[in-house]
Amino acid sequence: MKICISSDSVCDLSKEQIKENNINIVPLTILLGETTYLDGLELKPQEIFDYVEKNKQLPKTSAVNEFQYTECFEKLLKEYDAVIHFNISSEMSSCHQNAVASASKFKNVVVIDSRNLSTGVGLLVMYACKLRDEGLGLDEIVEKVKEKIPYVQASFVVERLDYLYKGGRCSALQLFGANLLRLRPSILVSNGKMGTHKKYRGKMKDVVYDYIKDTLKEYPDYDDTMCFITYSSASEEMLESAKNAVAEYGHFKNVYYTTAGCTVTSHCGEHTLGILFITNGQKV
Repeated sequence: MKICISSDSVCDLSKEQIKENNINIVPLTILLGETTYLDGLELKPQEIFDYVEKNKQLPKTSAVNEFQYTECFEKLLKEYDAVIHFNISSEMSSCHQNAVASASKFKNVVVIDSRNLSTGVGLLVMYACKLRDEGLGLDEIVEKVKEKIPYVQASFVVERLDYLYKGGRCSALQLFGANLLRLRPSILVSNGKMGTHKKYRGKMKDVVYDYIKDTLKEYPDYDDTMCFITYSSASEEMLESAKNAVAEYGHFKNVYYTTAGCTVTSHCGEHTLGILFITNGQKV
């Protein structure tokens, strides 16, 4: 059986990973004022930063609608026997609801709610590609991937709360206090939603190191196949700190550095960086 692995653009995999693993990408739409862009194709994070700086408001994201999914699945099924499509968490977008409605029209289209975003989705997509390449069937791949969903560790550390405040995820008082004290919160995806996890203080290069160290110590038992360091933007010092912390406290066979797409960028702003990997269920 020839199986297509497909995902919303929020998976934040690199162009090289998408090409090498033959992954189909369905882009969300980003609205900057009256202008629409396709996520991952027509817009870069810096353009979002510039827009927010100039207009003092966040861009809007538009979910892929049922008609768009139907067109996509119809096209893919002309080449493939089956499609496994991954969505951003259903708690964050209506993409999954729309994809499920579309998939019900077809026999061999399975839609998976990742309960995650960014390379938290990407980890599951890459795992599905591995199982496909090993020759597993449709049902086996879906079953094994769903077993991994609760164990994806997806978190980010944020330099400022401005974007979270504009998006209604923190109060004006929290914003003032965090900026006054130079607090850098970490954001954890849990049960399909984003929430504050820990708070750090100081320069971002030091915060990044401590955040990655703490995360790897909190989840010492994990799948060492790969991890992602995903960021909206980052200084060379931040990336060097991330590299050093992963080398000192982690033991991953592959560490991939990727730029976050418009979803993370729109919610968290500049100098947001995360480490994402699949745990084995154990937490300190």
